[in-house]
Amino acid sequence: MPAGTLYRGREGMWSWVAHRVTGVLIFFFLFVHVLDTALVRVSPEAYDDVVGTYKTPIVALLEYGLVAAILFHALNGLRVIAVDFWSKGPRYQKQMLWTVMGIWIVLMVGALYPVLGHAVRAIFGS
Repeated sequence: MPAGTLYRGREGMWSWVAHRVTGVLIFFFLFVHVLDTALVRVSPEAYDDVVGTYKTPIVALLEYGLVAAILFHALNGLRVIAVDFWSKGPRYQKQMLWTVMGIWIVLMVGALYPVLGHAVRAIFGS
């Protein structure tokens, strides 16, 4: 193999991997969501039981992970569009990735209380 053809695992590769992983996670969430919503037609009691499990602190952490996946996937998708359709996109793709990561971190910090607040209250009381 000629020198310089192996990918070295820089930011572009990791954003590519993260974009695919978050896309698959979002797909599986949507699949499970459709299944549990369809459960209401089969057995309303079973549906109520399933929805009851969603109010646990562990599921709140999973919801926070879902928010993280959706936000990263959306922001990185906008970056990919910019890289593909902006003539200077490939030149600035690394800076755009770090900008996406900064925005993602700010939004995730902002999502802490709205998503995890009820779980904290459930564990430690009001």
